This record gives sequence, C-alpha cells and structure tokens, in this order.
Amino acid sequence: MTLSSSQEEGLSQSSLAVCLGAVWIFFLLIIMKVLCILAVLFLLSTKHKSFELSHPKPACRYPPSQWCRSLEIAIECKVQKQCMELGAIKPNQTVPRVALTLYYESLCPDCRRFITKQLFPTWTMLQDIMSLTLVPYGNAKEVLSVNSPFSCQHGEPECRGNMIQACIIHLTGTSLAFQVIYCMESAANVLDAAEPCLQLYAPSVSWVTVDACATGRLGYKLMHGYAVMTRALNPAHTHVPWVTIDGEYTEETEAKATSSLFRLVCDRYKKSNFYCGEKKKFVTKNVGNQ
Repeated sequence: MTLSSSQEEGLSQSSLAVCLGAVWIFFLLIIMKVLCILAVLFLLSTKHKSFELSHPKPACRYPPSQWCRSLEIAIECKVQKQCMELGAIKPNQTVPRVALTLYYESLCPDCRRFITKQLFPTWTMLQDIMSLTLVPYGNAKEVLSVNSPFSCQHGEPECRGNMIQACIIHLTGTSLAFQVIYCMESAANVLDAAEPCLQLYAPSVSWVTVDACATGRLGYKLMHGYAVMTRALNPAHTHVPWVTIDGEYTEETEAKATSSLFRLVCDRYKKSNFYCGEKKKFVTKNVGNQ
C-alpha cells in the first residue's frame, strides 16, 4: 500500500508530536521529582524550626549560686541532674564552718578585685562550709558632724556605697546581699548599679526601703556598728581588703586568700579533701560549661 504525500506528511507530524510529548513528559517527571525533593527538604526544615520554637532553651534568670536552691530553678536553668549529683556531695555536718570576715570599702579597687575574683567564686562553690561576714566600712572614720557623721577614704560616694551595702545586708541577710554586692562591685559604676542589682537579685526588697535606710537613722546605726567591729580588730587593720579566718589575721593567711581563697578555705576545713575536690570538679565540669 502506497501512502500519498499528504498521508506521509501527516504521519511524520504525528510521530514528531509523539516524540515531543514523550520528551515533555520526561522533563515533567524530572521537574516533579526535583519539586518533591525540595518539598521534603522544606518540610524537614519547617519541622525542625517548629521543634526549636516549641522547645526553646529556657532563659536562666538566676545566678549560679541559686541554681540548686529549688527544683523549679534547677529545671529552668537545665541543671537538675547536676544539682541532684551535687546534693550527694555534702560536707561533714559535725565539722564547724570556716568563718571568713571581710573588712572592705565599696569603692576600693583592691576590695572590688578580691570580691569579684576570689571571694564570690569561692563562696559560690563552698558556701556549705563557709560562714561569711561582710563589713563595708574599711578605712572610714566617725566624725562629729551633723551633715555627715562619717568620712571615707574615697569621699562621700564611698560613704553612700558603704551605707547602701550595709542596709542591703541588714534587709536581706548575708547570702542574698552578697549576690547584690557582687553585682555592684562588678559594675563599672558601683553606685549606679545598686538599684538594678537589687531588683535583679532581691526583687522582694524595694529600692525605696534601701534608700530610706541609707539616708536615715538606721543606716547610721548600722555603720556605727561596723565602725565598732573594725576598731576592735586585733591586730588593727592597716589596709583593705582585710580578711580574717576564724577570727584571726596573719600575713600568711592574707597572702593565701588573695592568691587562692578556694584552696585556703578547703585547707582550713577539716576532712575537706574529698568534699572540696569533688566540688571543684563538679563546678568546673557542669557549672562552668553552662
């Protein structure tokens, strides 16, 4: 059977259309496959992001010294496992705590350095075996003046700083007050940091109450008490910071306190080798890496 030229042309066009259709379907399948892959990747990415949004890392609003204070705080700061482990590392309750007293003044550079670099880190780790007393008076003097009954080494601002810290200690207790004081002494401007540090670490105590204490009779009474404590030192203090351990001061003890207070407290605490060693490993491994 012989095809006419018109039939041949029609057949040729039909074959070409089939080929083009096949090519188009082939490319369409490739495009669909690529789109499917992209869709899967997009879904996976969206799922991962939604997981992150639904399970964000909680912000820890508490300083390390409070992380194990309660189960709620430990959970918020993601250290509940470490706090449970730390609970098993307890000091010998029959052994007296190491009594450390710091005589200092609020604007003294050496005092600020000692508080931030030695005392606060050591207290954070070893507060279970330490009894801390803070005396914010230093080289101040009581004077007979109606306007200002005290004169301070670094002027009136330091007298106000000492008074504020004395009032915070009185109103909150040493443990909570020390966190506020550490915050203040770590700041560029000690006095400007007083109110925000109080709000951060002791929000239950209003700044109005602290300010009223620092400018009123109670503040002067507290400072007089610290003046009496400072004058009673034997030997008399010649500089600040002045550190006593179990009520005693020696140049050797001071040298150890300023170089490694952690080691000094552990050495003074009887049967402390295991406790201090495990405590230091715990804080270095778990708290230091948060």
